[in-house]
Amino acid sequence: MSTRLKPKPIGGLLLGSLLCFSFPAFGQAPAKAATAGPPVDELPDVVEIDPFGGVSLFGSVDRGLGQKFADGGTYGGRVTWNASRWVGLELFYSYAYNNVSFRTSSGLDAFGNPLPTYSFGNRVHSFAFNPIFNLRPRGSKVQPYLTAGFGAADFVPTNAAQGLANSPEQAPFIVQNLNDNLQPEINFGGGVKWHFTDHFGMRLDGRGFLLYNPTFGLPNYPNGGVYIPRHSHLYGFEGTVGLVWYLGAPGPCPVPDALPAVAPLNQGAITGGDAGPICQGKPVNLHSTASGPEGHKLKYAWTLNGQPSGSDSADFTFTPNNTGDFQVAVTVSDATPPPAPQPPPAKLPKRCLPWAPPAYVPPAPVTATTTLTVADAAPQISSVTSSASTLSCAADTTGTHTATLNASATAGACGGNLSYKWTVSEGSVTNDTSASATFDASTLNFEGGAANQTKTVTATVTVTTDTGKTATQSTQITVNCPPQFVRLSDIIFAKNKSRVNNCGKRVLIDEAAPRVANGDYDIVLVGHRDADEATNEPGVRKRKGVEQNSLDEQRALNAAAVLSGGTGTCAKVDPSRIKIDWVATDQTSDPQPGLCGTSNLPAQKERKGAAVTDADKNRRVEVYLVPHSSSTMPPAVKNARPLPDDQMKLLGCPK
Repeated sequence: MSTRLKPKPIGGLLLGSLLCFSFPAFGQAPAKAATAGPPVDELPDVVEIDPFGGVSLFGSVDRGLGQKFADGGTYGGRVTWNASRWVGLELFYSYAYNNVSFRTSSGLDAFGNPLPTYSFGNRVHSFAFNPIFNLRPRGSKVQPYLTAGFGAADFVPTNAAQGLANSPEQAPFIVQNLNDNLQPEINFGGGVKWHFTDHFGMRLDGRGFLLYNPTFGLPNYPNGGVYIPRHSHLYGFEGTVGLVWYLGAPGPCPVPDALPAVAPLNQGAITGGDAGPICQGKPVNLHSTASGPEGHKLKYAWTLNGQPSGSDSADFTFTPNNTGDFQVAVTVSDATPPPAPQPPPAKLPKRCLPWAPPAYVPPAPVTATTTLTVADAAPQISSVTSSASTLSCAADTTGTHTATLNASATAGACGGNLSYKWTVSEGSVTNDTSASATFDASTLNFEGGAANQTKTVTATVTVTTDTGKTATQSTQITVNCPPQFVRLSDIIFAKNKSRVNNCGKRVLIDEAAPRVANGDYDIVLVGHRDADEATNEPGVRKRKGVEQNSLDEQRALNAAAVLSGGTGTCAKVDPSRIKIDWVATDQTSDPQPGLCGTSNLPAQKERKGAAVTDADKNRRVEVYLVPHSSSTMPPAVKNARPLPDDQMKLLGCPK
């Protein structure tokens, strides 16, 4: 008698649902990455742990007493290792409730009546090790699969069933040896797995079992009791639903295509700075020879001495406003708009968002530099000359006093107008802003002295260009001067008086007399009277045999007497070294009253009636020290005369 699988309607429904769902899912194409090559694992499912529950169905055995396994429930678990993207290895265990009943009575009782059909409780422990053939790659959101493998099923009567089998009441059935029975099996089927989250999902599984019918230790032939024929095939089915915990990490996200490399920029050079001399105030035109990939737009940023300058152009113009070094740099960058970003794949896992294609990286900017030197050349002075190398001072009225100075100069490489400025180390120069100037030696000051004097004057010309560059050159002129007179302070007198006051005596005795003692100088005294004074000193009686002197002459004689009187308050100067002159009211020489014009020495009283003020400055005697060997007199001296012996004897030393 053959064994047939007669599944209940629920079993057919479950198996049909699995197959109907699996094959449409199988027809869906797997998600692809952005680049060529195998798709990535979208979700982490390297290891799966699947506790499940469902129904367990077995067909009947239409041999012997018509053995039938009752429809029941099952639960268990699976552990799957997805060794590759399409194939996994699964360890399976289930525990099922399938009680056993016999549809045909095993015999007659003692009264000849048929014994009731026999049944007992049964539990099935199934173990299997299967390959799993995924119809979508590992990591898919929905993953249908097929499986087939080998295992074993251990049919175990319940403890209650085994206890009853040994009871006297069960003796007519001859089931005292009721025991568990392990049978090899083949399982096959398929299902669908869903990912709800990265690590949690659900699994629907349906599979059939083919194995030998277990005998539970009962006889396999009729012996008056319950028996089960051996080697009858038994078909079973399990439909289960379970939760799945996915272990592992998701595969890498799709990798955007790499952007093609962009050729670097060529920095080139800055040209134009070598096209002749660079001059202050003149434009300099420069050009950048930088280049980039064909079709790319370049952007230029110029700097001058570190400061932004110019515009976005390959050409740059600037005008140097001073001399020195100018640092010019141009930074060239790629201004080409970047390409449109790569779009994400049509089916991008949420965990891979946001989609970040590689950013376009333009070529790195390049910088070229150059140093321009604005070295505006100074003018060149070829010669500086003087029309005379030796001149005479003003005191030498017969000598040459002026010389013409000439400069010859040319501008530098940058050209331009030249300006001139003459200076002298002493004295004065006229027309000093032209190439030709005049030096006047008569403006030099020489100290009075009894010896010849010489000065060397340096005449320097400074030539300047429009841009301020200068050059200088000098020439020297010798100025000779014969011995010079020395003028001391004037002796000031009271109005209409000829008496020498104390201040005048100090000039004559303390200053003039010692300077004559060494023999280098003679003394020349020049008498004056003011316009408002009398011609002759009032109140002075005319001496017998002597004509009365004019006020100016008498003042000169009295001053000479103070120098030569030799007694009392007078000095003792050789009268032959003293000359006098009187010029009446002539005031062509400037008065030099010194201290004696203001009576500024209160500690030294002036003689009674001889005090003077500033108003008396034209009532004076000029005092000159003239070199003994000189034939030239001071300008104020009109007619120098020796002292009259007779009058000097009469004067003696004035009081």
